[in-house]
Amino acid sequence: MCKTTLPGVALVMISLFISVTILGQEPENVQVPEADTSVQRVNGLRIFIDCARCDMNYIREEVPYVNYVRDVKEAQLYILETRERTGSGGNKYTYAFVGQKEFDGLSDTLVYLSRPDDTRDYQRIWRTQMLKMGMMPFVAKTPLYSEVLINPTEAMETQEVEDNWNNWVFELEFEPDFEGEESFKELELQNSVSASKITHDWKLEVDFDYRYTRTKYTYDDTLYTNDKSYQGLELLVVKSLGEHWSAGLRSELLSSSYTNIDLALDIMPSVEYNIFPYSKSTHRQLRFLYGIGSSYRIYNDTTIYDQTEELLWQQQLEIAYQVQEKWGSINVSLQGSNFFHDFSKNRVEFGGFVSIRILKGLSLRVRGSVGRINDQLSLVRGEASEAEILLQLQELQTSYNLEGGLGLTYTFGSIYNNIVNPRFGNGRRYY
Repeated sequence: MCKTTLPGVALVMISLFISVTILGQEPENVQVPEADTSVQRVNGLRIFIDCARCDMNYIREEVPYVNYVRDVKEAQLYILETRERTGSGGNKYTYAFVGQKEFDGLSDTLVYLSRPDDTRDYQRIWRTQMLKMGMMPFVAKTPLYSEVLINPTEAMETQEVEDNWNNWVFELEFEPDFEGEESFKELELQNSVSASKITHDWKLEVDFDYRYTRTKYTYDDTLYTNDKSYQGLELLVVKSLGEHWSAGLRSELLSSSYTNIDLALDIMPSVEYNIFPYSKSTHRQLRFLYGIGSSYRIYNDTTIYDQTEELLWQQQLEIAYQVQEKWGSINVSLQGSNFFHDFSKNRVEFGGFVSIRILKGLSLRVRGSVGRINDQLSLVRGEASEAEILLQLQELQTSYNLEGGLGLTYTFGSIYNNIVNPRFGNGRRYY
């Protein structure tokens, strides 16, 4: 049973379950014409699927009447799959079908909505089904149209869905972890509880996280025991104000032994503007998020500024740009914040991921982040012990953080990639 709810796509899925069948796999009660042996696969549609988490082996087996090319410039049809989390805990898959070469100007967009309890196999079947549906207008214009049948199943009665939970979704997680050797033992507990309600007009999220780590190590016949804990309760309330604006409140109540915070309450009213319509968020976003609010803190130990508790006022600005097209993808953000009592107490962070197809067979991937840190107001006064430094039990003073990586890939040879052979695993992996 198809579980999508989006009008239009659901109508297609529910009233006409389109099943594409290759000749030789005869559907029930359908007279299959004899295959045209003069038609060869080389004349089939050349497609490039841009998808981060697709089972390409499964897709190649289910859709063998097209040619899969490994260079987007060789394709007649470019297919982009993007994924977004839905309020129910499922996923919204958006498929953009963009014609190239002789199909330039022919395009379409389809959507599939999965439920949180759908199995991976069920999602894989329906994600591939959406690919089949979107390919049909293009396949119909190639010589291989005669090798494909479209077989509708029995019509299914639509029903009015009653949501007893009123769009609320709850999630519980418990994750203990243990590591040990002769002179070192570590126990880590991670628990979380979350509740969310997401509609077109409102977004409400409540998250509680608890993390506890106990480390024991023996040195010079002496047993040392150290504990590190974190508890955090986060609240997010957002109201949609049209296709470009939204307003909301971000709040957090936390306690962290690592950052020397016994109790902290942050309240940050915020407003966001997206230059592109939110309805186009699967392809492009340029969001400006500004917040101004307060932070009340009680510290475990006296800070380097001789404070045991204080009320701080601060502001934050975030600029985020995301785009995913056939030439590649960009996902970067710039964040800045400062405290009003001293503008020198600030932080600026820039990070993201860029993937660009430079030319045939050559692609560049760059990821990284860099931050300028001048707002560590909760640092403990005095010197940290050797154990606190080595076991990272306490936040240390720093003026920056930096991480990143770069990858360059070049492939050459046959432009076609149609064959599936799972023996000995995929690529260089044998499992």
